[in-house]
Amino acid sequence: MDRRSFLKTATVGGAAASTLAAPAIAQGKRTLTMVTSWGRGLAGVHDSAQRCADMITEVTDGQLTVELKAAGELVGGFEVFDAVSSGQADMYHAADYYFLGQHPAYAFFTAVPFGMTPSELTTWYYQDGGMELHDELGQIFGLKSFIAGNTGAQAGGWFRKRIESAEDFNGLKFRMPGLGGRVLTELGASVQALPGSEVYQALSSGAIDGTEWIGPWADEAAGFQEITKTYYTAGYHEPGAALSLATNRDVFESLTPAHQRAIQIVAAEVHEWTLTLFLSRNSAALQRLIGAGVEVLEFPNDVWDAFGEATVKVLSENMSDDLYKKVYDSATTSRNNTSGWLTISSGAFTAQRDRIFG
Repeated sequence: MDRRSFLKTATVGGAAASTLAAPAIAQGKRTLTMVTSWGRGLAGVHDSAQRCADMITEVTDGQLTVELKAAGELVGGFEVFDAVSSGQADMYHAADYYFLGQHPAYAFFTAVPFGMTPSELTTWYYQDGGMELHDELGQIFGLKSFIAGNTGAQAGGWFRKRIESAEDFNGLKFRMPGLGGRVLTELGASVQALPGSEVYQALSSGAIDGTEWIGPWADEAAGFQEITKTYYTAGYHEPGAALSLATNRDVFESLTPAHQRAIQIVAAEVHEWTLTLFLSRNSAALQRLIGAGVEVLEFPNDVWDAFGEATVKVLSENMSDDLYKKVYDSATTSRNNTSGWLTISSGAFTAQRDRIFG
């Protein structure tokens, strides 16, 4: 029996799950329950989920109404995958690398260390087979998934002390999900994958020594500058992190073709909207952080080298899984092809523009 068949027949969540298993239907209208990995109000990521919910309702003229449940309001932030896969909820908005325990290939649909920038990722997704692979992966778990948000390049993170060498990660308690976290484990760190709504308290209490979150705007809103002033603005782990909108596959297939297409189009629009939201906010937020005494730093070259060496090991760990290798090969080939042109075109232009006008 495959996982999807098992989940269809399993009892999940008792009476509450049964109530939510099918969308509410009244006079041809349907209400879909969306659960998210984001605490209500978390800057950028909650906005992205809310825009998905609101736009699906809008573009279907209210025929589909999406009711958003933030992390903890129905299920926990890391429980949304199972809730939607099992039918306890209809949709989730999250970062798919939270679900590496389901399948390691999910990392590529958020971000992998030294992976793709936003433009490289969307090229892979829409032109070079990424969307089809996302769907192939989703079929295993009874999901229909689309990328639906991008944070842009994420910062290296907040630390209680400067990182002078790779040895400084040995024994460091650090919050970082995904394969980026596995890289720090290779360097001796004690890595935790905490939901965003729990990070401030963990850092404040000393339960962790440092954290990455997103970038200046979201980090400022989270208040990390109140705890430490040591901030690394360039990170190896998420050069362009995608978010995902996933619908229970049975629910998705029960929708009209027009409504299925509406969800896909909304996901694509929200992907770009979210990226521009973060990009438009980050620079001003960084200046405010600097004005508040935050020290902006960059990791030394030997630390970057250690990140790179550990990344090679981490990315190769799951090659025995055929689907992981298929996704890895596809993403890597697309990234190399796209970056080759970008480097000698827009990359060279940007360098010259900054030299002349910067």
